[in-house]
Amino acid sequence: MQEPVTATITEHFASLKDPRIPLKTRHKLIDIIIITICAVICGADDWTEVVDYAKAKKDWLKKFLALPHGILSHDTFGRVFSLLRPEEFEKCFVSWIHTVFKLTDAQTVAIDGKTLRRSYDRFSNGENRESRHQDQTQTGRVEQ
Repeated sequence: MQEPVTATITEHFASLKDPRIPLKTRHKLIDIIIITICAVICGADDWTEVVDYAKAKKDWLKKFLALPHGILSHDTFGRVFSLLRPEEFEKCFVSWIHTVFKLTDAQTVAIDGKTLRRSYDRFSNGENRESRHQDQTQTGRVEQ
């Protein structure tokens, strides 16, 4: 019998080596990774925005993350990621994404950055915005 495939970030990043000194480690590596992935998906572009996201979503994040010392600083996020081996992180991330792809039967999840940043055409009162977005996600084309 085949084991069920799961797409938990924790499972896919379990092999990622934590390069920090254990006695000086206050935050769990998996907490840092999950917060960062969620924040980037939601549009964070730098470590300060990752922290802003984490603070805004702290109650939600505490439902599934340990956060033993609360939300870490932007300096700590940057320092931890600078210590990680990019090829190891990439291997874990790609493994997770491939599993999500399989489990969702290759369904597309559209994240509309223009809408998130409110940079869509404000003069059209949103008319046809949804249909343009749907066309873009179905055809893979983005029209200017």
